[in-house]
Amino acid sequence: MRERIHHAWRVAGTGLSFLAFGLGGLFLGLCVLPPMLWLVRDPERRRRWARRIVQRSFAAHVELMRRLGVMTYEIRGRERLARDGLLVLANHPTLIDVVLLVSLLPNADCVVKSAVARNPFMRGPVRAAGYVSNDDGAGLVEDCIAAVRAGGALVIFPEGTRTTPGQPLRLQRGAANIAVRGALDITPVRIRCSPPTLGKGDKWYRVPPTRFHMVIDVQEDLPIAPFLNGTEGGSVGGGEALAARRLTEHLANYFAGDPSRAGT
Repeated sequence: MRERIHHAWRVAGTGLSFLAFGLGGLFLGLCVLPPMLWLVRDPERRRRWARRIVQRSFAAHVELMRRLGVMTYEIRGRERLARDGLLVLANHPTLIDVVLLVSLLPNADCVVKSAVARNPFMRGPVRAAGYVSNDDGAGLVEDCIAAVRAGGALVIFPEGTRTTPGQPLRLQRGAANIAVRGALDITPVRIRCSPPTLGKGDKWYRVPPTRFHMVIDVQEDLPIAPFLNGTEGGSVGGGEALAARRLTEHLANYFAGDPSRAGT
């Protein structure tokens, strides 16, 4: 009986968390962020303020989930995120990965889907924070490179969507193209969730039998130079396309936890 009561509470707590997230985004977009358009005239300063507000809001949401007994979490290597101009690449096991990561980054930038940018609950924060939209296909890579060089911490999930349970990681080459064309070192983040929940295809109310535990493990930077000069693994360089392909394969093995193939 006790386990059933705890399970029912976690279902209710998860529902409250989703409700709070939606209402919080609506409140920011309608009541908090619009005055900044009038009070802060400098666009760059306004964007940084908006991003800091989003960061603190996301941190508050994570704390809410913890206090509701829905989840626990730990952060490793957080000091590596206390820098400007980062290209942060992470695996994507759960729905709340982006919330946890952005909660750690006061100047986070993100590539958002057009549907998210139009969502009434997220439209205000996305617009005020100046996140990169994936609408501009041809210019997306250059926009992302510019965002990092401007000092932002660009968060990208190379899979493009949440991990499919039981399937090998399938990474898109967009993140690798950004790193290669911008000659940007990568700050990789390994994310783990135990027991698995809020994954691809999971219903929010299908909560695990115990609180889930998130580990955000910020790794040492992955230098891009070996992929650009053709020395990685003794290969001969063959242009940006080959470098991006090799980097994508490396990242797939890296996030899958295969040190022998990823060289970690």
